[in-house]
Amino acid sequence: MTHVPAPARAALTPVVRLLAVVIVWLAAPAGTRAHEVRPGYLEINQTAPQAYAVIWKQPTLGEIAVHLAPRLSNGWLKRPPVDQYAADYFLIRRWSVASAAPLAGVSVAIDGLPETITDVFVRVRWLDGRRQDVILRPESPSFVIADPTERAATGVPGFLVLGVEHILTGLDHLLVLLGLILLVRDRWMLLKTVTAFTVAHSLTLALAVLCHVQLSTPVLNTLIALSVLFLAPEVMRARRRETSLTIRHPWIVSFAFGLLHGMGFASGLTGLGLDRADLVSALLSFNVGVEIGQLAFLALVLALVRAFRLLEIRWPRPVALAPTYAIGVFGATWTFQYGAAALGFIR
Repeated sequence: MTHVPAPARAALTPVVRLLAVVIVWLAAPAGTRAHEVRPGYLEINQTAPQAYAVIWKQPTLGEIAVHLAPRLSNGWLKRPPVDQYAADYFLIRRWSVASAAPLAGVSVAIDGLPETITDVFVRVRWLDGRRQDVILRPESPSFVIADPTERAATGVPGFLVLGVEHILTGLDHLLVLLGLILLVRDRWMLLKTVTAFTVAHSLTLALAVLCHVQLSTPVLNTLIALSVLFLAPEVMRARRRETSLTIRHPWIVSFAFGLLHGMGFASGLTGLGLDRADLVSALLSFNVGVEIGQLAFLALVLALVRAFRLLEIRWPRPVALAPTYAIGVFGATWTFQYGAAALGFIR
């Protein structure tokens, strides 16, 4: 039986509500929550005073494309694209447009975006070198192109926010962090473990930018899924007071997982086709955002753990084991899902 002291019952209500929200969130289909960083990419590039080139990169899993479609209020994209092909896990479409109409005031929208957890990076370039960079999200799938003489936008702050949102909405990454928290009980060792994860991110980003080190996206996704699955039995061993290399030296495993997850972050952004200088800034900003989101999640979980201890809550065994089971179930599901894509079974 769960023991909750009478004075703590009122204070427990918000916690119960939070747990209910988490349970409903976890009950959502696994495939809709595990996501990689690859956003969609829309570029509108003025190539001459009355000529524009438009490119649309739509992320795919295997040969299945996310259901997204760009739309401009001036109707430019209603005509068939001049080119369409699949490359590097993107479905790519290109349009060539001859028009004397200005871009300022044109509305850009991504149809289907509110039904996904994908972001879309939009870049508008004018002939004089000015540009506007915007990140569209499911909750804000459209924007209006501004007059280039009135603003000079940069995508760096947007990528920092994208990094924060990615880690806080990516269940696969959050489950790895949760598994490490459950595995590591010593606060000093937890600090070393999280630091190892951060250092690994930085190394991966440097390799991606400077040395173009990449893995096949389906293979990388499968390895990330396996990293989630791997933690579940290790957490169970730790609960039974058993030992293993992971339990004795969790920072080693955390470092390896950080390399994989960081490569997942980098591989998605390098596929957008950004200039080298823009790519370096975007990757660094995105990584800072990821670390901010990661620390926020760790702080939330540790605060909840401390609150439960102060309230002297003793959870029934099934409830206490639920996070570990969630890590194992979701990890196994994603391993089969991405493994099938890597082996070519998803068409």
